[in-house]
Formats: sequence, C-alpha cells, structure tokens
Amino acid sequence: MSSSSLFALGSRSMGVNAAKLEAASHNISNANTEGYSRQEVKLATELSQSTPSGFIGRGVRVATIDRASDPYLTREANQSISLASADTARLEKLRLLEGILPLGEAGIGYSAGEMLNAFVDVANQPQDLSARQVLLARAEDLSSRTRAAASELVNLQEGVVADLRGAVAQVNSLTQQIAGLNEQVRSVIGTGHAPNDLMDQRDLLVKKLNELVQVSTVNAEDGTTAVFLGGGQRLVLGGDAEKLVVGRDEFDSAMARLTISSPSGEVSINPDLVLGGTISGLLRVQNDDLVLARNLLGQMTSALGWRVNEQQALGIDLSTPARSGDPIFSFGEPQVLASSKNNSSLTDLPLNLTVVDGRYLQASDYSLTPDATTSGQYILTRMSDGKVSTVVNGDTFDGLQLNITDLIPNGDKFILRPVGASAIQMQRVLDRATGIAAASPFTAVADAANTGTASIKALVMASEPDDSLAPTATDPLSIVFTSDAGDYELQSPPGTSFSTGVWQPGQAIAYNGFEITLNGVPNQGDVISVEQTEYPMGNNGNALAMLALRDEDLVGRQSLSGSVYSPGNTITSAYSQVIGNVGVMVQSAKTTADISSSLAQSANDLLVNKLGVNLDEEAARLIQFQQSYQASAKILQVAQAVFDIMLSIGN
Repeated sequence: MSSSSLFALGSRSMGVNAAKLEAASHNISNANTEGYSRQEVKLATELSQSTPSGFIGRGVRVATIDRASDPYLTREANQSISLASADTARLEKLRLLEGILPLGEAGIGYSAGEMLNAFVDVANQPQDLSARQVLLARAEDLSSRTRAAASELVNLQEGVVADLRGAVAQVNSLTQQIAGLNEQVRSVIGTGHAPNDLMDQRDLLVKKLNELVQVSTVNAEDGTTAVFLGGGQRLVLGGDAEKLVVGRDEFDSAMARLTISSPSGEVSINPDLVLGGTISGLLRVQNDDLVLARNLLGQMTSALGWRVNEQQALGIDLSTPARSGDPIFSFGEPQVLASSKNNSSLTDLPLNLTVVDGRYLQASDYSLTPDATTSGQYILTRMSDGKVSTVVNGDTFDGLQLNITDLIPNGDKFILRPVGASAIQMQRVLDRATGIAAASPFTAVADAANTGTASIKALVMASEPDDSLAPTATDPLSIVFTSDAGDYELQSPPGTSFSTGVWQPGQAIAYNGFEITLNGVPNQGDVISVEQTEYPMGNNGNALAMLALRDEDLVGRQSLSGSVYSPGNTITSAYSQVIGNVGVMVQSAKTTADISSSLAQSANDLLVNKLGVNLDEEAARLIQFQQSYQASAKILQVAQAVFDIMLSIGN
C-alpha cells in the first residue's frame, strides 16, 4: 500500500469521525429543543480496491444521517395528547357552567321555594297588601335569578364559539406550515438523504395540530405527509392545505358548525367524527352540555311558570268587581327552528307548538321531518334519548300539541325547542298587589245547625269551573250528608238532588273544578253550602292552593294514564337535580381529564425516551468519537513518516 493510500484512509477516517462528533454535538445542543429527534451518522465500508494481491480496503464513508423515529409511538402519543386536550377544554367550560347554577340561598331553587312560601302570609291575611307585595318581590327575585343564569349560559355559549374560532385559526396556520414544509422536504428528498431537521419540524407541527383537533397522517413516497381529519376529510395533501371554517348552524345561528373550504366548495364536518383535540371538547360542550343545562333550566322555568299561572287563573283577585287572576309570570314560548336548507319559508313557518300541560315538558329538543312514505305524517325524534315516534297534525306529546299550518315538503327539517328559550325570557308580569288571586271563586260554609264535628278545612280550585253548573250567582250548591257513614247528595237548588257520593276521611269532595277537604266527621243531616264568593278579601282558598304547589310534583312528569300521573319533581328537587346533573358532568369530566392527561404524559415520555437525546449517552459517545478521531490522525502521522522515509531513500 502506498503512502497516498494511507493518506486517503486517514483522511476518510478523520472526516467520518468528525461527522460523528458533529452529530453528537448537534444532539447535545438540541437536547431541550421541543420535537427534536436524536440523529445518528450511519457508516458504510468504502468499496475495496482490486490488486494483483487481492482486494485492499479503502476505509469508511458516511452513508447517511438518520433520525430516530417510531411511527407507532408517535401516533399513540399524538392521539393521547389529542384526547387529553379535548377533556381539558371541556372541563374548563364545565367549571364555568357549574358556577352559573349556585347552591344554597343563592340558587334558583331556594328563590322558587321562598316565592311559594310567601303564600303562607297571603293565605293567613289575604286582605294584607304588604304580604302581597312581599310575594311580588319574591316573584321578581325568582325571575331575575332565572334570567341571569340563562344569560350566563348564553355568554358561555358565545365564549365557546369565540374559542372555536381561535382554535380553527391556529389549525389553519399549522396546516399551512405543514404544507410549506412538505414542499421543502419534497424538493430535497431526491438527493437520497432525508432532511431530518425539517421532518422534525413537521412532526412537531402535527403534534400541535393534534392538540387542537385529532388527525391522521399518511407518508407519501415523495417525502410529503398527508393530514386527514376524522371521517377522512383531508386537511393537507402535498403542498396544498384546506381551510377549516367556523360557520353557523343550519338551525341556530348562535351555535357553531365546522366546515372545510376548498376550491370545490364547502364541506360540512360531522361533529361526531371530530374525536379529539380542543375543538372536539368545545363542540361537545356546545352540542351536549350547554344544551342539557339550558333545557333543564328551561323545563323547570316553564313547568313552574305554567303551573303558577294556571292556579292563579283559577282564583279571583281584589279588583272591583273581582275577576280571574292575570298571569304572574311570562316565559319563552316553544320555538320552531327551520333548517336554512329547507325548501319551505324560513319566516312564515308551517308549524308551531302549544303547551297543553307544562308539567309534562321534557328537558329536550326534538327533530321533526316529513314521513316520505305517508302523506301528512311526520317523524318526531326526542333528541335527549333518541325516542322516535310518528305524529300528525294536532297530536300531543310531552305536554305539547303539534299544529301543522301548511304542507311541509319532503326533505325539510325542523328542530322543536319547547323549553330552550323559557328561562332567558322569564319575567314577572303582574305588578298589582291586588291582582294576586288569593281567593277561590266559591266559598264553603258548614250549616250552624250541623250536629257533627265536620268543619271546612279548605276549598281549592283544581280546574276551571263550568259557569253553567252549580253553584251559580242565584243557585248555591248544598252538600247534604244522608248517613253517618259519609253518604252525601249534591243538591241545587236545595232539596233537588242531582248526584250522590261517599265521603271518606282524608278525601276531598270534588265537583265543578273545586275540591273541599274537611276537618272532623259529619253526621247524618249535616249540610255544607257552596256559593260564589262575595267577599274575596276574606277568602284564602286559592292562596292555599298556590302554597300547595311547593310540594307538588310539577316538573318533568313522563306519562299520563287516565287521571294517574307518573312521578315528577317538586320545584326545589328539580333544581337540585339540575345541580346534581351539572355536578356529575363536572366530576366525570375531571376524572376523565386526569386519566387522559396521565396517559398522554406516559405516551409522551415513552416517545421521548425512545427518540430523544440522552445526555449521558451522548457524552460517552463524544469520548469514543474523540478517540477514534485521534486514532485516525495517527494514521496520517504514520503516512507522513512513511512518505518522509521514501523521500530520504530517493535522495
């Protein structure tokens, strides 16, 4: 071997070891750089030279510089980070939601209870205007608290939409950067070597993209990475990036929907296919959590307002002459939301809803579409539980009546929102203290000649009386007991029997909308007279009925079978359930966020341990490569000595 060959071998060896030293130094320098993957110089033996004596080695060369990678761990880490971001974003909003519905004396349930409790003083002194003013003040407090909570829900929804817009803007920025890096990688990949630092930058952008919205990636042969949203909708392909847009919901402009804007038009994204990232968490809050909270609050508001107004209308006030009570509350009417894609009019809607019994209203929206197979029939879906039924014009369901006013074309879609606007529009509309209908239109009096111990405990109105039935202004009603066992006759005019019944202790005697309850026991021949109330100022029958609403199951009844109601909730227990539902959501979200964050941290730690820089290892390699470099330099020293000897021999 000539001295020139030794020089070449030494030079190559020194160059290779210098490259390894540079790679180790590069790794150490970027040990704390986010997204950096460890790089390693890959060596290859230089092709041997053929000689008459055989093949003589020519040393080593740098084949390429690889970066550490693990597609499986990278994918798992990105998906874990995506889910953790979704759970964290949802938890942050749910904590705000929890603060909107306070417990204790600051809560709506407490205020509703205090309003109904105010009927105690009105019942005790129906002529006392100050007691009536207190009642109106508490009704106003209930209304203002309800409106305030509903307004905060609206503000929270607006905040969610604003956060969605901010997240989408970041997504669009990241996809543009990924597309730009794709172009840079593609331009140099043809050299046969990968641009490691550019690929690290691209992987880091994909990771940050997953924090906002979960994506999948596909690596192409030209070195580019395609990025796809859930459902296969592309975000990045080669050097082109599609634009994600926050648009308006087709039914409710206050709610946001995602679309992708491309040269071929806008494509709507099904929110169910957005599986992770901050955007997914915000969409879940908007589409599920806030809708439930709004409907629970609206259900409670509608049921209470409807029932109070109904009972108020059954009494008479202190006007001259006395008249049926005007509504105490007003609240939002049921809404019908038409799809912006409908063929029918968006202003003159072909249907509406009427509340027939507020006690059966459910905390849900409904979807309504024409049944394509049967004219005049419609498919109704309760969105809270997915219950599907068929309805026609005039049908009733969940305390509502459906009124179809015009032909609805096939393909049109509507959202029915019975209680969604109730709370935000809750107001006390009765301003006159004398307008509180504390008196019943009828008064019951036990005859002074009665021999039994029966006395009138209360006469309350349960439904609207028929003015054509006794008692009338001219003909009172007599309840005459015909035996000591409780048998009685209804007589009008006195002496003319038209109905009979049997009284049982603890049961009410009901007729023409009123119910009379007794203390004590009547004897045969005892008489109770019922006549129209002449002096409302001294009558508290309807105030007692209003007070009884405090303990009535008036929220969220499920079904009606004959005259038997299924269980519901009192107004205070209904609010407790609202608080409980929100509390369960918050606690569940916290647990989920803690678990997903822990999993994301573990997945990221595994990835960093596999791909990141270990400073101890790199320091050891530096010493190793330094020694190799020094040994390579020794080859050059030997070559120089050989060359000098050869020169001296020649001389």
